[in-house]
Parts: sequence; structure tokens; C-alpha cells
Amino acid sequence: MAGYLRLLFLAAVWGSSFLFMRLAVPVVGAGTVVFSRLVLASVFLTVVCRLAGQPLLWRQYWRNYLLLGLLNTGLPFLLFGLAAERLPAGLLSILNATTTLWGTVVGAIWARSGLTPLTVAGLALGFLGVAGLAGLDPAAVQQGAPVAILCGLTATLCYGLGATATRFGPKIPPLATAQGSVGAATLMVLPVLWLDPPHMVPGPTVLAALLALGLLCSGVAYMIYFDLLARYRAQQVLSVAFLIPLFGLLWGCLFLGEQVGWSTLWGGAAVLGGTALVNRAQRT
Repeated sequence: MAGYLRLLFLAAVWGSSFLFMRLAVPVVGAGTVVFSRLVLASVFLTVVCRLAGQPLLWRQYWRNYLLLGLLNTGLPFLLFGLAAERLPAGLLSILNATTTLWGTVVGAIWARSGLTPLTVAGLALGFLGVAGLAGLDPAAVQQGAPVAILCGLTATLCYGLGATATRFGPKIPPLATAQGSVGAATLMVLPVLWLDPPHMVPGPTVLAALLALGLLCSGVAYMIYFDLLARYRAQQVLSVAFLIPLFGLLWGCLFLGEQVGWSTLWGGAAVLGGTALVNRAQRT
């Protein structure tokens, strides 16, 4: 029960991250949002590790931190930041649900295992939903939206790769994994800040969004995420993506006034239905 409650909390927090990105990215740019998010998360996790007496183990696992920093943090954060310039929070959260689908494909390739018919059906339904969203959702046919959708899908592919690498890689303490990967991602994203400097001076709302992204959606969330990965199968943990769109749509409607059309609903239902089939296949 405790694992399910943490998964629900994680979904609510990560669902809010798309709201915060939509508030901050148009004002200061994707580069500033991602870098500030990583810096705040890195400082927070460093303090938590010191208080918990958890060493970083950098010399032993620096290659793993670099790999996870790239796949699980730096690159997907940047890609979703770029996507947030064009897409509403609700649609971003639905795209995020494909994380489980990618994780299943990557896990099967990594383990050299076949896919069951139920899994194939779930994958087909999920990606059909994404195709429907890309073709019919009003927000997806605006200028620049197809590229933004591609950025979102590439980000979730990175998440699938990162989760699988964590599960099949060396058993690193969750706190060390979180701190090391976020620290590595911060260094890798630093050049992006020079290429994409802040667009304007942020106001109180944007500053609050940046703090929430760094401390809550990255620092606290990553502590929970890597602890869950250490306890459960990657596909089970990635099922958090099944819940994130519910919160993403809710926060977008409540705080940004986003409208949810029929195409969003049926496309999102197809993505979530495909994810549910994949998760069911993993349990059988």
C-alpha cells in the first residue's frame, strides 16, 4: 500500500511539472528553466545526502551517473522544455504516458525477450492514440506543434532507456543515484544556458514555478522515483506515467484554463488504455 501511495504522490507531482513549465518556459526560455531546475534539485539532493550520511560514490559509479544524467534527466528535461513552448500542459502529460510503452520495448530488447500478443496490442493502441492526438488535437496542428510532439516522444524514449539502465545496472543506493545523475545532468546542460539565455526577468509566479520544478518535481520526486526503482520492476514503476495525464489535465484546466476537446479525450484514452494493457501483460 505504501508503494502505491508514493506512486500516486509521484504522479501528482510530475503532473504539475507540465503546469510549471508552461508558466516558466515562455518567459525565460527552455534552457533557463532546465538549468535552474537541475541546479536547485542538485543542491537539495546534496543536502539530503549529507544529512543521511550517504556518500556519492563518484569514483565507482561516475559512468552510471553520466549515463543516467543524460537519459533520465538532462536530455528529457530539455526536450520537454522545448515542447512546452508550443503544447499545452494536458497534451504534454499525455505524451509523457508513452514512457511505459517505450520502457516495455527497450526492456524486451535489453533482456532479449519476446513480446506477448497482449503487449503488442497495448503498444499498438498506445501509439495509435499518439498518432490520433498528433493529427486531430487542435493544439497539435498549430505551427511548430509536430516538432514539439516529436520532442516529447523522444523525451519519453529517453526515460524508458534510463529506467531500464537503472534496473539492469549496478545496485547503487537510490539517494546516490538521484544526486549523482542530477549533478551530472547539471554539468551537461550548462552549455545550453549559453545557447538559450533568459528571455526576460522572471516575476514572482515564474520564480515560484522554477522553485517548484527544482525542489519538488525534481529533488523530492527523484528521491521517491529511484527508491521505487530499487524495490520494484522498471515497468511497474514506469506505470506512474499512466496516472500523470490525469493530474496534468486537471492542473492545466484548473490553473491555466486549458480546454479539453474530444480528440484529446479519445487520444489520451487510447494512450492510457494501451499502457494499461502493457502493464497487465507484464503481470501475467
